[in-house]
Amino acid sequence: MYVSHIKVRNWRNFPRIDADLRERQFVVGPNASGKSNLMDVFRFLRDIAKIEGGGLQKAVADRGGMTKIRNLAARRDPDIAIEVRFSDPADGHETWRYELGLKQQARGNRHTLITLERVIRDEAVILERPNEDDREDIVRLTQTYLEQITANRDFRDIARFFQAITYHHLVPSLLRHTDLIGGQTLEGDPYGQDFLDRIAREHDRTRKARLSRIEEVLKLAVPRLEQLEFVRDRETGRPHLQALYAHWRPRAGIQREDQFSDGTLRLIGMLWALLEGDSLLLLEEPELCLHSGIVNRLAVLILRMQRNAGRQVLISTHSAALLSDPGIEREEVLLLKPVHEGSDAEMAEDVRDALLLLERDIAPDRAPSERTLDISPDQLSLFK
Repeated sequence: MYVSHIKVRNWRNFPRIDADLRERQFVVGPNASGKSNLMDVFRFLRDIAKIEGGGLQKAVADRGGMTKIRNLAARRDPDIAIEVRFSDPADGHETWRYELGLKQQARGNRHTLITLERVIRDEAVILERPNEDDREDIVRLTQTYLEQITANRDFRDIARFFQAITYHHLVPSLLRHTDLIGGQTLEGDPYGQDFLDRIAREHDRTRKARLSRIEEVLKLAVPRLEQLEFVRDRETGRPHLQALYAHWRPRAGIQREDQFSDGTLRLIGMLWALLEGDSLLLLEEPELCLHSGIVNRLAVLILRMQRNAGRQVLISTHSAALLSDPGIEREEVLLLKPVHEGSDAEMAEDVRDALLLLERDIAPDRAPSERTLDISPDQLSLFK
């Protein structure tokens, strides 16, 4: 299943969101329009549903409390509301609906309380809160049924979907210098610090199959790269990615990830993420560090990879080059527009609307270069 509709009230800089989503959805807007905040709706639900270290109160506290996630314009109606609808990708039929309403306790511990938790399956309501037990014991409203294994049995498909949501925004320096930086890895590893360990934990056959797919792309996108493989350090046992580049001396062109370019590391990380699961993938500005010729074909690459993996992808972008792909439909582009006291989210009437919206963030001398294609013809064969 995939998320077919999102409806939100009073979330961060959004007074309201009411939008359909496709299996490949681009989120476009100028700086500070709320692209990351929209993605955080799904990260918030994931953090509530997590089996280890999750739950409503922690998810709110990790974001600085209700005052930080509630829209500043929410004066008369300060409650936060989130509604997510799921559909079957085969026929588009709506299968599930999850609704969650939240408010801050007026006094005392100032906990976040549930004002509504509702689950609908095939138009039948299977959960409705607050219920009689909740009204007799208000402490029960500090926890969702979503986070309780004994309570979510009838809608565990939703809980598992949220738990498996992945946010990906790999930072090459964190991956390249993990051993030198040390310290604690953030929960969920959104920035790729633990990326090599994730690869190492996969079953050998699965890992080889995925890296083989990624190698096919890299051979076409990275000049002179001939082979990508997973290895372990003989002395420490630490996992590494190793690439063989064409060189006049046999095996002399071997490099490990600390020698890869930022673009190569981000491309590998993105491709791995696309193949890693079947739940929602949140991609934050995948065009960063990539060659303009690759960015021009990135949309079709994502589409091809996600179809093979069966994974829905939500993509935030600032790149006019990425959106220039003629295969992008207007229903796949969600525009975020700053308005008084927040931002609006609406479907693009035309993909050109998104390009015009981005122009305010693109310097005139930079815009033409983003639309050029100066990559070799052989490297483009992957994207035809």
